[in-house]
Amino acid sequence: MNCGSFLFIIGSMWKKILSLFLLVIMTGGCLASAVIQRNGVEEDAGFAVTGEWYVARHNALRPYPETITYTLGKLTGSSNSNMPEGDTYENNAYTRYLKNKLNVQNKDVFETSGNSYNEHVSIAVASGNLPDVFLVDSEEEVKKLADEGLIADLTDAYDDCTSVHVKNIYGSYGDTILEKAKVDGKLYALPETSVDDGPSLLWIRYDWLKKLNLPTPKTVSDVRRIVKEFMEKDPGGNGEGQTTGLVTEPGLYGVSGYSQEYQTDIIFSSFDSYPGHWIYKDGQLVYGSIQPETKKALEYLHEMYQHGTLDNDFLFRDSENITELIESGRCGAFFGPWWSPNYPLMEAISKDSDADWRPYLISTDSDGDTSFASQNPNGRFVVVRKGFAHPEIVMKIVSALFDFMPYGDESTKELESYYSDNVDVTANPLGINVDFKNSLSTCYNHLQGVLSLGEDESDLTVLEGSYYKACQDYLKENNRRQKVNPKNWAVYTSRIVAAHRISDERVREVKSVYFSETKTMRNSWWQLNELEKKAFISIVTGDEPLSYFDEFVREWMSEGGNNITQEVRKANE
Repeated sequence: MNCGSFLFIIGSMWKKILSLFLLVIMTGGCLASAVIQRNGVEEDAGFAVTGEWYVARHNALRPYPETITYTLGKLTGSSNSNMPEGDTYENNAYTRYLKNKLNVQNKDVFETSGNSYNEHVSIAVASGNLPDVFLVDSEEEVKKLADEGLIADLTDAYDDCTSVHVKNIYGSYGDTILEKAKVDGKLYALPETSVDDGPSLLWIRYDWLKKLNLPTPKTVSDVRRIVKEFMEKDPGGNGEGQTTGLVTEPGLYGVSGYSQEYQTDIIFSSFDSYPGHWIYKDGQLVYGSIQPETKKALEYLHEMYQHGTLDNDFLFRDSENITELIESGRCGAFFGPWWSPNYPLMEAISKDSDADWRPYLISTDSDGDTSFASQNPNGRFVVVRKGFAHPEIVMKIVSALFDFMPYGDESTKELESYYSDNVDVTANPLGINVDFKNSLSTCYNHLQGVLSLGEDESDLTVLEGSYYKACQDYLKENNRRQKVNPKNWAVYTSRIVAAHRISDERVREVKSVYFSETKTMRNSWWQLNELEKKAFISIVTGDEPLSYFDEFVREWMSEGGNNITQEVRKANE
C-alpha cells in the first residue's frame, strides 16, 4: 500500500468517527428534551442527567446549579425561636447559610407550633395540597402517608445524598431509629434524634434558700419541705398566698421521656414508678401506669395537693401559664430538663437579675441514686411530598446542618451568634435536631477540657466554640461581680452546671422498650389514655379515693389493655 492510499483510508476513518460523534451529540440533544421516570416522578431528562445537576443530586454538600425553592410546612418555636429582631423563618442565619451552601430556599405555606402544627398537616393531607417538605409526629403517620402514596420513597436519596457523618449519627442509636421510618423495607422519612437528656432536675431559687437559711435539696421529701417554706415565709415578697406550690401540668408526667418541663416524673420514680413507659419488671414486660408502685406515687401527690405543696391550680395550668409564674417570681421550684436555662429561665433572670436559679439532682432511692426511664430515640419525622422533583433535598439540608456546619468555614460564622444566643433549633427550616446519642456529655467533656484542663480551643466544633466563648464571658462577668448577660448565663448553666449534674455516676436509666403502635392500640389507645388521665387527676385532687386506682386498672385491662399488653410482649420476643 502506498502512502497516499494509507492517508486516504485514515481520513475516511476520521470522517466516520466524526459523523458518529455528531450523531451522539444530536441524539443527546433529543434525549435532553425527553421525559424520564425516576421514583415515579416525571422529570426533564436533561435536567436530571446534566453533569452539574447529577452531581448535586448525588453529593450531600454540592450546591444545585440553580436555586431550588421548596414549599415547607414550618414548625415554629416559642418567642420566634429566640431569633434576633428582623430574622424570619424564611430569612435567617440558617436559611442564608443553606442558600449559600446548597442553593436552596424554603417558601413556607404555614408557620405554626404544637397542636396547631399537627392540625395544619391534617388539613393539608385531607385537601391533597401538601407542602413539598413537612413534619409528622409518629411512625404510624409515616406508614399511613406511605400506604396512601402521598410521600416519597427516600431510600435512594438517603444512600446517595447523606454524608457519612450523618449516617454515623443515626448509627449511634442502633438500627431502631431508621427502622421506625421504614415501610416494607423502604425509607419514607428522616427521623429527628432525641439525645440522652438524663433525669429531670429540680430548678430552684437558690437566693430564696439562702434568705430562709435552708439546706439544698437532696430528696423528694426535701423538695416538699422547701416548697412549704417558700409558700409560708414568702421569700420573694409576693404577699400572703401568692407564692405557688410545686408547679406541674395536668399530665403530671412526661409521656415521651424526661425532656419535658413542669412534670413530676421524679416523684413517680422515687416510688419506682414509670408511668407511660413499657418496662421490664420481674422479667415481664409491663405498662408502668398500672403498677402498684404508681398507686403509691399518686397517694403521695395527693398528700402534697392536700397541703398545697403541689400547686392546687395545676389542672388549669399550661406551659405558657407556668412560665409566666416563673418569670413573675411567684414560683420558686419546678422539675425540668438540663436545658431549662434556655427556656424559661433566661427570660426570668432578664426580668429579675437577683433571681438565682440553680439545678439539683434529686435522689429517688435510699442509696442516693436517681432513676429515670429512657425516652423514645425518635422525635418527629421529616417527609417529602411524592412527586417533588428533589426528594434528596432533606438529606442535603441535614448533612449541611449537622455534618459540615459544626466544623465549618467562613460560611458558618453568622451561625455562631445563634448558638451563643440560644436560638432554638426550630429556627432551622426542618425544625429538627440530629445529633449523636451521647452528644450532651461529649459537649460537656470538650468544654470542660478547654475551660479547666487547658486543652486546645481549636479542637472544638463551631457549636462548641460558641458555647466556650459564652462560658468564658459569663465567668468573667461573674468573677467581677458585675451584672451577667442572661444569654451567657443560660449557656454556662445548661452546658456546664446542669450537664455536670446529670452526668453523675448515681444516675440510673430504666430501659423503656416499646414506642410503637400495636393493632389494638390503633383503636383503643386514645380512650385508654383518657381513662388514665381522668383516674390520675381524680386521685391526686381527692375527687376519688385511692382505692379507685384498682378500679381504673381493671377497666384499663378490660377495655383493650390486656390485649395491648400481650401484643407488646409478643413484639418484643
